[in-house]
Amino acid sequence: MRKVVIPAAGGHERLTLVDTEAPRPAPGEVRIAVTAIGVNYADCVVRMGLYASAQEFVGWPITPGFEVAGVLDALGEGVTGLAVGAEVVAVTRFGGYATSVCVPAHQVFAVPQGLSLAEAAAVPSVYLTAWYALHALAHARKGETVLVHSAAGGVGGALCQFGRRAGCRVIGVVGGPHKVAAAQAAGAEVVIDKSRTPLWPAVKAAAPAGLDVACDANGPETLRHSYRHLAAGGRLIVYGFHTMLPRTGGKPNLLKLALGFVRTPWFSPLALTNENRGVLGFNLSYMFHRAPLLIEGMAAIAGGLAAGELRPPPITTYPLDQVAQAHRDLESGRTIGKLVLLT
Repeated sequence: MRKVVIPAAGGHERLTLVDTEAPRPAPGEVRIAVTAIGVNYADCVVRMGLYASAQEFVGWPITPGFEVAGVLDALGEGVTGLAVGAEVVAVTRFGGYATSVCVPAHQVFAVPQGLSLAEAAAVPSVYLTAWYALHALAHARKGETVLVHSAAGGVGGALCQFGRRAGCRVIGVVGGPHKVAAAQAAGAEVVIDKSRTPLWPAVKAAAPAGLDVACDANGPETLRHSYRHLAAGGRLIVYGFHTMLPRTGGKPNLLKLALGFVRTPWFSPLALTNENRGVLGFNLSYMFHRAPLLIEGMAAIAGGLAAGELRPPPITTYPLDQVAQAHRDLESGRTIGKLVLLT
């Protein structure tokens, strides 16, 4: 088998493709011959050495990757309900950038109806993130107004789709005119191109009564304003800090990181109570052991895809040996939808 190994924190040059022996599934695990691998911004953060759960669960060296699609080729002791030869999609707590992976059986699911393996690999991580943010945490309801930052990206596009499916009015924010159509197609009723329009006056004009939900992975650039634009009873969902990280070069700028930490707002419980607002944050990688949560979320995703209420994200594919270029492109902020590595 082949896999990508990162020996220590650094730039794109740290992504090393190596040959190694294929793993054997432990009891309760299955092995997947991987065809396609979803690329997420979190993988770039892992490479930079700034992803907390990567250090807690693995350390260095590490193989990144949160989602794969392929064919089951071995079952560990005690595994039932799955068969060798089945096409599957899985979430992986790291290790996904490989041609063969072993994962606990509860993290493996049938490929959603009508999806290719490349499309399927682009779904689990971002769609579970969006489902958890909007439904498990925000409990978005029909008629509510939802603000989605980075609405043309993987998670952002999925959030727009889930919001539309729930009957919400979705306001999407994008960073360039070439992303407007993608956000509209995903379900954003209003799209704000912040490269051409001052963001917060446009948000105020689109939601004069305030936002019911704001989904924000930007970090200090927008968190404070996202919170201030909430209506009474509004919820701010935080799942990333992208603006603290580089868009070129592949290595974090220590001064930028420090300034980002200083600029990150603190939320007082007293203020939250008096202002009747909520702030909730999460990192899905800490919750892969919660089988009922994964099963519920993936069932909602598969059901939505089968009914045509959700659709897979637009994908751009790269050979596995071009993983560094995939990271460069993703970090640039110019991409739309999801990037997928093909083995």
